[in-house]
Amino acid sequence: MESTHQKKATFGKREKLPCIAPLLTTVEETPQMVSAQVRGHFPKWLSGYLLRIGPGKFEFGKDKYNHWFDGMALLHQFRMEKGTVTYRSKFLQSDTYKANSVHDRIVVSEFGTLALPDPCKNVFERFMSKFELPAMTDNTNVNYVRYKGDYYVSSEINFMNKVDIEALEKTEKVDWSKFIAVNGATAHPHYDPDGTAYNMGNSFGPRGSCYNIIRVPPEKVDPGETIHRAQVICSIASAERMKPSYYHSFGMTRNYIIFIEQPLKMNLWKIVTSRIRGKAFSSGISWEPQYNTRFHVVDKHTGQLLPGIYYSKPFVTFHQINAFEDQGCVVIDLCCQDDGRSLEVYQLQNLRKSGEGLDQVYNSAGRSFPRRFVLPLHVSLNDPEGENLSPLSYSSASAVKQADGKIWCSYENLHPEDLEEEGGVEFPQINYGQFSGKKYRFFYGCGFRHLVGDSLIKVDVVNKTLTIWREDGFYPSEPVFVPEPGASEEDGGVILSAVITPDQNENNFLLVLDAKNFEELGRAEVPVQMPYGIHGTFVTI
Repeated sequence: MESTHQKKATFGKREKLPCIAPLLTTVEETPQMVSAQVRGHFPKWLSGYLLRIGPGKFEFGKDKYNHWFDGMALLHQFRMEKGTVTYRSKFLQSDTYKANSVHDRIVVSEFGTLALPDPCKNVFERFMSKFELPAMTDNTNVNYVRYKGDYYVSSEINFMNKVDIEALEKTEKVDWSKFIAVNGATAHPHYDPDGTAYNMGNSFGPRGSCYNIIRVPPEKVDPGETIHRAQVICSIASAERMKPSYYHSFGMTRNYIIFIEQPLKMNLWKIVTSRIRGKAFSSGISWEPQYNTRFHVVDKHTGQLLPGIYYSKPFVTFHQINAFEDQGCVVIDLCCQDDGRSLEVYQLQNLRKSGEGLDQVYNSAGRSFPRRFVLPLHVSLNDPEGENLSPLSYSSASAVKQADGKIWCSYENLHPEDLEEEGGVEFPQINYGQFSGKKYRFFYGCGFRHLVGDSLIKVDVVNKTLTIWREDGFYPSEPVFVPEPGASEEDGGVILSAVITPDQNENNFLLVLDAKNFEELGRAEVPVQMPYGIHGTFVTI
């Protein structure tokens, strides 16, 4: 057992990684539209906005942020119409951004950075300020989400910012906790075909912490409303009252929500006292692999938690790929890491290293691989122990009933071995409109032969083959699939990715690939500095 583990750890070691510090450095916004120079072509049918978001400002005055997630949200917009492309970007005018700007220092704490007391206060006032409840950040820099036809930018806190996607301006700040009893929600909701949105958020009460499944109706009753009539349809108590699991996304099929309770724990006591202890929120998150990972399945129509207790060996997942139902089972595909300490890797001081120091950080970081789990839904007392209860002939994933009635789940790898040479895969995307919650064949993601994505990969999960796009010295963003109007095939359409470089002599560009063969159709070069971003979405005009 040990030898295979060691082989795994040394596999994919890299040396002499190029410095990517310029991709994690403050940039100026580009509020005026810039015309991109198109090489090759953009399909005439491709008409809409690629909206992206991520951190773009990493200091105010002399104060500097510590973690990549802390940077101020920068909104990016690529507009495509009749084969032409324009670009612009604006900083989200959040209350946090405005307060920091006015004071020319960091006045609101972020995930990895504690705001220090006002230097103009005396010692006693500064000491007492440690006990004030900190202003909660509204720097929502992770993803664009959609509720009732409106777009919001979101992270995982209680605030979202509604955005006019054409003007790239914030129009309203919305607080989840004013509508339902949650302290926030993920930046990865799921959507039914009719526009009903599902999400998950935590609540912390006297009975300990709960994971809550949220439903937001698809339409407005009143034109001015936001997330009115959102409901919590199910609350799941956390295994440890004061140490709920951290989660970034969840799975959804036609009838079920799948929540993964993983041993990446949030110590609520540490988080609540972080300010008094002079520590950032991130200090309260820890990887505890002495615990297994557990799957919870909820009927999304009734809100009932299914009785099956499903476990697997400890892993951490940030992004689910897809999930579907087949022969009385839920099949869920996830990007998984066996080591849950990757959040620490994204400290800015690590990402900005060069030479051997950078290689060391990369080689210590966990890799993410696509795995399939099968959860049989109708397990009865009479089912035999020690036998695989999955009836699915096409998957080697197993679900074995234990003596205590729990189901032990072992995964199937959805990738060929050569994905290890690509550094694993993250930021998975599918043809969501037509294949979310259904049996599917393809997903797209970024390969990670660096601390940021350095390739685009199409994975065929049926044949377990890879198709790769890469250009040395360039770093592509999360691939977004846009279906061609009228196309019936799963991969009938294009992939969009914003590709950036630390080389000041080269231009960043928006790339368009034919999703079928992964050949480049065109690129739209923009002479503007862009930092490495997080997530995005395509909106048809």
